[in-house]
Order: sequence, then C-alpha cells, then structure tokens
Amino acid sequence: MDNKTVYLNGQYLPLDEAKISVMDRGFLFGDGIYEVIPSYSGLLFHFSEHMKRLENSLSSIRLVNPHDRAQWLAILTPLLDTSLDQSIYLQITRGVAATRDHAFPANVTPTVFAMCSDIAPFANQDSGVKAISIDDSRWELCNVKATTLLANILLRQQAVEKGCAEAILVKDGYVTEGAASNIFAVIDGILITPPQGSEILPGITRDVILEIARQNNIPYSEDIIALDALKTASEIWLTSSTREIVPVVQLDNEIIANGKPGPVWKTMNRLFQAYKQSRP
Repeated sequence: MDNKTVYLNGQYLPLDEAKISVMDRGFLFGDGIYEVIPSYSGLLFHFSEHMKRLENSLSSIRLVNPHDRAQWLAILTPLLDTSLDQSIYLQITRGVAATRDHAFPANVTPTVFAMCSDIAPFANQDSGVKAISIDDSRWELCNVKATTLLANILLRQQAVEKGCAEAILVKDGYVTEGAASNIFAVIDGILITPPQGSEILPGITRDVILEIARQNNIPYSEDIIALDALKTASEIWLTSSTREIVPVVQLDNEIIANGKPGPVWKTMNRLFQAYKQSRP
C-alpha cells in the first residue's frame, strides 16, 4: 500500500498511521458526507463549485461545516503534487460519540479526513464501455453526497458481474443517473441530461459540460429521459469528476448506433480537455 501523506483532524501523517475510533458515527452509521475534487497540475478544478456542493450536503444532514472555503483550500493544497493530475477525497463525519445512539449526539467534533490519489487515464474512454439498466433502489436524497453508498455499490456490482462498466439507474421508467456517474444522451441531435433534483447528484462535470455546450452552440436540454428513448439514442455518455466523459457503446447487450464513440462526444471531449487546462 502506498504510504502517502493524508490529513486527519488537523494533522498530516502517513496513511498507515491514520486511525479513527470505532465509535465514529461515520463507521457505525455512515453518518457523514464526502466530496471528490479533481486537480490538474496542482490546481483544484472548480473548487468553489465543489465547496458549494459540500456545503449543501453538510446542510442537508444538519452538520455544521468545520471550516470556511479559505481554510479548506489551505488544508487540501499541501496534499497535491503540481506535476500530476490527481483527485482529492474529502470526508466529514458527525464525529465520535460516547454511546451508539441513532439520535444526534451533543457537543461532538466532526471527523475530517482527506487524501489525494493520482487520476489514471480511463482505459476504455476512446473505445467506449458497456452498461446495463437497473431499477433505481436507492433512497430519496441522492442529491446529498452521503457516505452511505451501499445501494450504489450493490447496483454497480451487478454491472461489473455482467462485464459492464456502469449501471444506469431507472425509476418509474425514466433514467436518473449512473451508480457512480451522471448520464447524458444525444437524441434527435439534442444533448440531453436529466434535470437537477433529489433523484440525482448535482455533478460538477455535468455542469461543466452544459456550460461548454452553451458556449459552443451545441444544442442541449435538461429534461427527463425515458428508458425507451435512451435505447434510441445515437450517443450515451457517463460523466464524473475522475472519469470525465465516458461514451457508452452498448446498453443491455444492444449496440448504440455503430458501436463506437459518436461525433458529439468527440467534440465535447476535445472541448473539455481544453477547458480544464484553461482554468482551475
């Protein structure tokens, strides 16, 4: 195991020395939230937007933010290598309580953990990946980036066991998102992604793609996508902070279009690569 330096509750220390109490509510209940922030050449990408999502997640679970944005930047920056593309994983739990009780404990200090990992190029980005559609069995607060990810894990594992890279989740006949990604589709020449709401995570990469589409006159819409409509799409993409934009070329054993990444993806990926180098 790479014994890299991590941050835990005010200290920078080797990973193998980072320890938390078994009474931490993150361990006992999954009572916490997390954030993943890409970094290119030592600059945190869309830091303010990631902080806004972090603040919204904390507010949703009624956990006071232990630091302001300037303090977070000061905490996270020493973990970065300016010569690499990396991602920060930041987790905040409600902290350690004296007893195991579902009710919020009084006067506890949040546990704050952060580590940095290299972003490895996604092996199949240029050729595309396979996906399956599965009923969305998760809870009703999917917009909260909570650490309670068991439902996502089980759904993603079903995809992996069928040789697929992702599970595309469906609720009442409509696509929500991937188990660990947002989803886009090109249908009748329009780039479409499901609208913001409690059923999807407010993805930062998702928002960047919409901004790029707007700036480059690529027709787009935030609208519901029926599973039946998705299966007629000429292109399907999965997006996330660490995988960026991944084309899906096969869904439920059916080939999408000609089975290769489409022209809109090629344009968007080129624009995205230029965009991420032009600004933090």
